[in-house]
Amino acid sequence: MDTTISRRWWVDLLIPIASIVGIVVIWWGVVLAFRIPEFVLPTPAQTFASLAGDWPTIWSDVLVTAQSFVLGFVIGTVVGFLLAVVMSQSLLLYRFLYPVLIVTQAIPVVAIGAALVIWLGFGLAPKLFIVGLIVFFPVLVNVLDGLRSVDVDAVNLARAMGASRWRTFRLVRLPATYTPLFSALKMSATFSVTGAVLGESTASTTGGLGVYLSIHQSRFDTPGVFAAVVVLAAVGLIAFLVIAAWELSITPWRRTSIAPRRRRYRTAADEPAATANLTIAQPNH
Repeated sequence: MDTTISRRWWVDLLIPIASIVGIVVIWWGVVLAFRIPEFVLPTPAQTFASLAGDWPTIWSDVLVTAQSFVLGFVIGTVVGFLLAVVMSQSLLLYRFLYPVLIVTQAIPVVAIGAALVIWLGFGLAPKLFIVGLIVFFPVLVNVLDGLRSVDVDAVNLARAMGASRWRTFRLVRLPATYTPLFSALKMSATFSVTGAVLGESTASTTGGLGVYLSIHQSRFDTPGVFAAVVVLAAVGLIAFLVIAAWELSITPWRRTSIAPRRRRYRTAADEPAATANLTIAQPNH
């Protein structure tokens, strides 16, 4: 591996780590400098001590939250993508459904939490509905934008060369959705964690980090609350990184290709010599 590329890889890794460490240091410094009580804002040490002391319970709740988060994320992505494809094929359906979908997003999920319990009961179903609803709309809007921005000449060329509708969609239309789709998925990966916790707080009898947060908030256990927040942040970060890795694997053409620096310098240094050679080679008139 080229040393320049290797150095850039380490820099890309170390900068985010340094930013997270910097946030922790600032957090710790603020608590110590202003003598903030533990029940108001615990130090990172107190937070991680609470996390380590209650880890078995937290880990079991993480598994419960991850189940609703992953399943709801997949359901919302699939439904949003398929509906976007269908709406892109029918202008009448697009004009009819799009305003309705906007209205559904304007309704706060908290406002219909009680209704979801009545309709779907306590358990997994209302949590999947909430997470899927959060993921669904960004995927729908971004995929629609990608499909509506496809080059018409490229579609006509594919059809003129005998490509079927499915082959045209797979080779021309579908790649146009990758960039907006993954932008929506990375954004939804963090929002859906919040949706899973919200669903557990309003309609869950099976535990989860949302229930864990509610219990420790009622006890005024601030270190426990911050321990759950740290875990939720880690879950959201991991989900974001998984989506980003998937994006890199499916869109290799988006990777930046940079020539080695010494090769660029060598080329720049050779330009005067190359120019002189061309000058010498020109015939005299």
